[in-house]
Amino acid sequence: MLKPLQQISVQFHQAGLDGCGADIHANRNRFGMGWRSGFTHGDCELYSRGSSAARKQRKEKSLVVPEQAPSDPLASPKRAGLAFFDEAMRLLRELGRTQGDSIQKAAELCAERIAGGGLVFLFGSGHSRMMCEEMTPRQGCYAGFVALVELALSNHASIIGANGLRAPLYLENYEGYAEQILKSFHLRPEDAFIVISTSGIRSVVVEMAAGARRRGIPVIAVVSKAHCEQAKPAHPSGKKLIDYADLIIDNQCPPGDCVVELEGLEWRTGPVSTITGAMIINMIRCATAESLLARGIRPVLLPSHQFVGNSSAAEQLEAFYEAYRKSLKHLYE
Repeated sequence: MLKPLQQISVQFHQAGLDGCGADIHANRNRFGMGWRSGFTHGDCELYSRGSSAARKQRKEKSLVVPEQAPSDPLASPKRAGLAFFDEAMRLLRELGRTQGDSIQKAAELCAERIAGGGLVFLFGSGHSRMMCEEMTPRQGCYAGFVALVELALSNHASIIGANGLRAPLYLENYEGYAEQILKSFHLRPEDAFIVISTSGIRSVVVEMAAGARRRGIPVIAVVSKAHCEQAKPAHPSGKKLIDYADLIIDNQCPPGDCVVELEGLEWRTGPVSTITGAMIINMIRCATAESLLARGIRPVLLPSHQFVGNSSAAEQLEAFYEAYRKSLKHLYE
């Protein structure tokens, strides 16, 4: 799966996009991807450039961009894109190498629950909401997975004003909010939860996992272990998401999520949790389908509905709607 992307990377590199001459000038633009120490800001673990000594040490370890003429279309600021690409590819390889067994265990648990008439709920606030929708509704998805998306926690594209970013960030740390969401459904021990949070410290994700566990529901956590273990807990109990997880999948993200450091910027850029998170979700989906088939259960898939006039796709879409409707019937009884 990674091979075509790796070939693209090799082609880019061979074309000279991260090569060029051997003259290295230490004071030219640089980028690097070293992790750095953190401090707490608004209950979020954030990362600054640190002391002058630390900056000097990072510069010594950072990748040096060769000096080029200002008119060169491949001037150094454009190198950061390939740096991000390479680091994202490295993290995906690490994900497959280190988390494959955990992802397979998660898929087996999901298949077991779906085969028994249960549901697998996915919850994430803020940007993590995207991972819920990557599972369902999505081409190739099937009944059994439910995206538990709370708009008040994740509808913040306006940033400021109505439906802006301030309120969701406040609600993420509002105690008791997760329980109100859970009370809206008739949940059963036959269900399962996948809770997604790179930091794993916000009150809403901690209480969502705790609430699921109180109901006898197993919890799979998709989290950055590096960030979660280093960050101070935001919940007054001192608990984090990993404290309530039956199974932990490490999304491999560094503390702070971003991996590219550019000279002249105080904070790093290039977050990778979407890339590794989407990979985890799709690996779980594919492996769960495989496990269901091995149990003699054929999941009803959502087909691509982009084929205009394709009667087969239209019929399959209606079959998916009906299968999904039936899978949810116990939630409101």
